[in-house]
Amino acid sequence: RKLPTKCSNCGSNRVKHFGAGTQRIQTELERAFPGVRTIRWDWDVTRSKGAHEIILSNFAAHRADVLIGTQMIAKGLDLPLVTLVGVVSADTGLNLPEYRAAERTFQILTQVAGRAGRGLLGGRVILQTYQPDHYAIQAAAEHNYQSFYQQELRYRRQLGYPPFQRLTRLVYRHVSPSAAEAEAMRLAGILRGKIDSTETKADLIGPAPSFYRRVRGQYRWQIVIRAADPTRLIPEELPENWIVDIDPVSLL
Repeated sequence: RKLPTKCSNCGSNRVKHFGAGTQRIQTELERAFPGVRTIRWDWDVTRSKGAHEIILSNFAAHRADVLIGTQMIAKGLDLPLVTLVGVVSADTGLNLPEYRAAERTFQILTQVAGRAGRGLLGGRVILQTYQPDHYAIQAAAEHNYQSFYQQELRYRRQLGYPPFQRLTRLVYRHVSPSAAEAEAMRLAGILRGKIDSTETKADLIGPAPSFYRRVRGQYRWQIVIRAADPTRLIPEELPENWIVDIDPVSLL
């Protein structure tokens, strides 16, 4: 699909293409610090067998000054010589349509922060973010689990998300986008009828296209049931191509 040249909502042509992948960061870093030795750790460079071990051993042996990577380097690495960790676009995950977005952001930031200062030299962590006042960013910066936990529970209680309500996610897949939409609409109508007729305290999120709208040539639509026991509303028999995920760990 052709990239847009103006905003579809307001009509503004002030559209900027933004990207900060590992390759771009490596290029900018080497431009800002001539002579710095960098090494990347991402999916592109770890496809071959043993690539992870080679990269880690090279960095641990100080054959590179800076390790640039994706979330895969956030946990499990014990590198005493690392004294500085920087996170670019630390708030990216907060914008995902996922009730655990703040939890996952806090989790990954606290994990990556743990890579710095594991030796006697101490350490420092720098988070680059467009949402510095968000409670997940603030709590991660302060390494304050209790603060994050209390704020997150308040939001989940207000919005009726786990652990205060249960979720069930139903995903329909079809090679035809119109057929996928039609079937999702049909089942949503049945579910709403059950909710009304049984006076069950429940609500539906959707139907709507899944976040990953097309996977392996199939279009995906989803419905999320939010209730004390959402499984009671699911029909005993569903047409083929429906996936039922009870208590899903992710809505993406």
